[in-house]
Amino acid sequence: MRCVIARFSFDLIKDEVEKSMSGVKPEAVTEASVTIGRKQYPVKQVGAIITGQDRRDFTTTEVVRALTRLGFTCHPAPTPSPTL
Repeated sequence: MRCVIARFSFDLIKDEVEKSMSGVKPEAVTEASVTIGRKQYPVKQVGAIITGQDRRDFTTTEVVRALTRLGFTCHPAPTPSPTL
């Protein structure tokens, strides 16, 4: 599937995204995330790996849109728990 992330065009395939993320340890989820296999990754971590771009070069929304179109399940940012 062709998609545009940070003004660059990428041809992404679900199997290739899964292969790219295999063996990658998920960072702590503090913002939007995506489930790949049995693991939940921050969207920005996945975006950086599959595009080779710096995380500051693209938005979370761009990557969520692309991953959703590929058939991955994306999750919104977790709500902060209230402190007492």
